[in-house]
Amino acid sequence: MAPCHLLRHSLLVMALCWPLSAEQLLIPMDDSQLDHLKAYGLVYQVLQAGGKAEVLLNYRAGSFTVPATPAVVQRAAQLNVTTQPFSAQLSAEIDRLTEKENIARLPLEKAPRIAIYKPPGTDPWDDAVQLALDYAEIPYQRLWDEEVLQGRLVDFDWLHLHHEDFTGQYGKFYGYARNMHWYQARRLEAEALARRLGYQRVADQKKDIALAIQKFTADGGFLFAMCSATDSLDVALAAQNIDIVDPAIDHTPLTPDYQKKLEYDKTFAFTNFAVITDPNIYEFADIDINPQRDGLLQHKDFFTLFEFNARIDPIPTLLTQNHRREIKGFLGQTTAFRLDKLKPRVLILGQTLGTDRVKYIYGSFGKGFFTFYGGHDPEDYQHMVGDPPTDLSLHRNSPGYRLILNNIFMPAAKKQKLKT
Repeated sequence: MAPCHLLRHSLLVMALCWPLSAEQLLIPMDDSQLDHLKAYGLVYQVLQAGGKAEVLLNYRAGSFTVPATPAVVQRAAQLNVTTQPFSAQLSAEIDRLTEKENIARLPLEKAPRIAIYKPPGTDPWDDAVQLALDYAEIPYQRLWDEEVLQGRLVDFDWLHLHHEDFTGQYGKFYGYARNMHWYQARRLEAEALARRLGYQRVADQKKDIALAIQKFTADGGFLFAMCSATDSLDVALAAQNIDIVDPAIDHTPLTPDYQKKLEYDKTFAFTNFAVITDPNIYEFADIDINPQRDGLLQHKDFFTLFEFNARIDPIPTLLTQNHRREIKGFLGQTTAFRLDKLKPRVLILGQTLGTDRVKYIYGSFGKGFFTFYGGHDPEDYQHMVGDPPTDLSLHRNSPGYRLILNNIFMPAAKKQKLKT
């Protein structure tokens, strides 16, 4: 379990709990903002201490308002977050704009309880969401399989999955890493944990984890996944009653005609995909689409955020708030999603225009919601195993990382519903 970032000053905690005053602060999120990522942390800390905040959807790139207490002003200065007075006159002007422009106020009611699904110890790669939360000083807890199977997900509002494999194939690293020490250690650890939890196969254990995550969402949780967690989760759910793991990995035979026995009605976002069982191929299914397939060069790799009606669809609008509409692309084990593999009710938030490459999607499941974001690290185009973590102090205005942090406020505005 990772240590949580705590509010460091008791004076700050007391001041943040003061009643909302007539005067507030505006946290602009356009190009005038010195540190976009820390701004999310400031808003979270206000909510954590019992204060109120709001997002001004589509106003200056999704700006925030918070109480103008001395402690908030002081904390903003400590974080190098740009603020300015939000007077009654400006507030009235925003109200007038909401009547004629695509602008809306979205109140934020509480600080979401955040969990990251991540194995104990240190991975040979970094996690973009963990990096973002650490940099923004937003608290979270790490959970792994034992905690999930013990029912701990009910203690959280928002769950993140990153470079994970829910199919029991050890990340599909077999082809090039099976003789490497880190791969062998991870495999032995996974097999030992499965036996301790009463499973004969890691794949069976991971299927139960996938089902627990799906139940968390169906019961009203907010799920955010990146990279390989996006498609491996749906592959595991579709294959929950069959064996799709090559015998070279788990020494059990594949289910005959496994492709015909996939159950797409049990997945979150994807349908009609073919699974890839070859352990030497670094893909789980034909859902992923890499722009390098089309010969696209890095400097030309971008995706576009779509615009939504702020009053009718406040949550998709929240998820796409940014000071850039064109976002730099970035690779991952799962980089983007094939358009023809999406279920009809999945909402596309970001896509490379003129192509079938979808980068950012959103949907509802039961009482909850999910967001899938393709790629591994928004500020490292081709992050490799063993590369050092990205230093976000060098990318404090990152549009790609802003999309991650937009998601943490979904539970804070959970009374808002998707209406399209």
